[in-house]
Amino acid sequence: MKDIRDTLLDYKEFEKKRDGRFYLKAAFLVFAVIALGVYIGNLLFGDNSLEMMMALKSQKEKLQKLTSSLKEENAKLQRKYFELKQIEAVDVK
Repeated sequence: MKDIRDTLLDYKEFEKKRDGRFYLKAAFLVFAVIALGVYIGNLLFGDNSLEMMMALKSQKEKLQKLTSSLKEENAKLQRKYFELKQIEAVDVK
């Protein structure tokens, strides 16, 4: 039969093991929170971030507007060119 002293020693060893597990779990939790924070920070502010996506979307809209205005200008210049070409053809005859 175990003496009460042996039981107390066993309990103290159990407490030490439990404390060690607690610190290991706490360290893992801290590491996981830091890793998650870095990941979310990278998503929001990194090269493939939400901020970059919004900037590229804005740039796309500006380029589409520029393209449409240049197409309109090109159509006007083509009309003018063909009108001048017709005038030139009439003068040659």
